[in-house]
Amino acid sequence: MHKELLPAATCCTQGLLQQVRRIEARVEQDRLLGWREWVYLPDLGLPLIKAKVDTGARTSCLHAFELDTFSRDGKPWVRFLVHPHQHSQEPVACEAPLLENRVVTDSGGHAEERPVISTRLVLGDWESPVEVTLTSRDNMLFRMLLGRTAMKKGGFCVDPARSYLQTTREDNTRPAL
Repeated sequence: MHKELLPAATCCTQGLLQQVRRIEARVEQDRLLGWREWVYLPDLGLPLIKAKVDTGARTSCLHAFELDTFSRDGKPWVRFLVHPHQHSQEPVACEAPLLENRVVTDSGGHAEERPVISTRLVLGDWESPVEVTLTSRDNMLFRMLLGRTAMKKGGFCVDPARSYLQTTREDNTRPAL
């Protein structure tokens, strides 16, 4: 580097570091997620589920199989089974009102029509209804993807170098509500 450019480069680097420190100071620790987190879906009667925090996915997604739509009080519902943890043998039966069927494109570019439900999600001390699509994730390591819409709703930021910043599995079988 030319000697005359060195002071400008140093000034630029210091300015960038100051900006990063200001941003870090604004991110509250309780709104910081690791690249994977334990989440709780109390309305579905599921235990804590390991979710991959996926900034590439717009909508959150839950592993579900044996999906069956039916009508309750004249409104569409969906019944499905979930293996909450990889390698778990006992499925959990769930039911939820069906919001709609939506075409979703996965990371491989494959379009698939999926049922969409709204269910309460608990992540650390944050709780809110979120939209979740249902699809088979049998071959995937994570039973759930936490998408951008839910992260934005909770005001979360992601630290991709860290894990389980909100709830650890050892904290409890489910967070206190």
